Amino acid sequence: MTLAATGTAGGRGRRRGAPTLAGALAVVLIAGLTTACGDPPRLDACAWMKQAADAPGRTVVLVDVSASVRGTAAGRDYAHGVSRLLEAAVERKDTVSIGSFSGDSAQITWAAKDRSADWIKDNKNSINQKKRKQQAIGCLTGFVGKAESAVPKSSGSNVLAALTAGVSSLDGASGRRSLVVLTDGLSTTGCADLRSAAFRDNSEINAIARVCAARDERPALSGVHLTLAGLGQPAADQPAPTPSQRTWLSRLWRKLCDAGKAAASDTSCSIAPTAIGTTRHGTPRHKPPQDPVVHYANDRPETYELPGAALFDTNASAVRATALPLLNDVAVSARTTPGSRVSVFGYVDPRGRSDNNQQLSQARADAVKQVLIGLGVARVNAYGKGLPEGCSTKPSHAAKGRMSAEDRLQCDRRVDIEIVRK
Repeated sequence: MTLAATGTAGGRGRRRGAPTLAGALAVVLIAGLTTACGDPPRLDACAWMKQAADAPGRTVVLVDVSASVRGTAAGRDYAHGVSRLLEAAVERKDTVSIGSFSGDSAQITWAAKDRSADWIKDNKNSINQKKRKQQAIGCLTGFVGKAESAVPKSSGSNVLAALTAGVSSLDGASGRRSLVVLTDGLSTTGCADLRSAAFRDNSEINAIARVCAARDERPALSGVHLTLAGLGQPAADQPAPTPSQRTWLSRLWRKLCDAGKAAASDTSCSIAPTAIGTTRHGTPRHKPPQDPVVHYANDRPETYELPGAALFDTNASAVRATALPLLNDVAVSARTTPGSRVSVFGYVDPRGRSDNNQQLSQARADAVKQVLIGLGVARVNAYGKGLPEGCSTKPSHAAKGRMSAEDRLQCDRRVDIEIVRK
């Protein structure tokens, strides 16, 4: 049967305005296609990185998301601060995993796991290779951004535990094993807990390294190329270290890193001199745990223990000329510590007359004070303490009972100079 657009001769045609069957089918078909398709699907520019990789090298990037790095409103923007490190992994065509860590455990929250950065595989066109290489860098940057926005699972930060977890994630790599850790380095748990650190000298660094070795908390870094980025750069609203304290922090982590590696040629530890910017983050759905805070001991004294034999002749209070270079080092430290004040404490050994101990110790402290003033130190106080109550708090002096008689005398007969930061 044929349907015409106008009525038949018998007057039994369709009513004007009624749709044709073809038109109705077209409307239904268009409506169905619109409903089924919706908006055009978005293309995932990073989808190709999920393919199995043949590259032997592996890179693991771990992002510290503890409160000292996140801050309350604006945290460190590692994603756009470590592009050079990500570019190096892409250039090597590594298999890359990126995650975040917090707390005392070694549990990693992965933003991306085992993503291939092999921009050449199944891609013979040089123009497409260049495009894919840029895609890989952009995708890895995005994954770091996702990792740094993660809410910490628990309070505190144990960077050494994260290093151990990162090393275990490199298992299976037959080529170069690279570990990149993005952190301010301010551990608040574990053997490298810095909440009570003085951030002062190498003796403290060596003591931390010894404790970590005794507790077996050092990561086994043999065969791993470790890069630490962001050391000494907490969030803007957190306590900030001075330049010298940042230098101390870098020395600490280099020491801990060197202690965990063997003398293998395929092992390295580097501190990336990278300035990390900040980025604002939204309010998390769940309130993050309260994090311990590392303070920088600006009010703790920096103590120099100077042996009396190097400063004075026996029973004399005049400072020897040969001691001036030693005191000059102390003066430079005091002058370059803003707002500092200096206290000089003089002690004597038991060989002198008991009625002269206080007088001699005060005279020696006064003599050192005058030398420091002459070397440009403004605020100096001197105190004669007579006989010391104890040898010293230095680890080398802890077992006084095992010291020789001469060592004990030199330990007692000394001048302590304290530089207090304010």
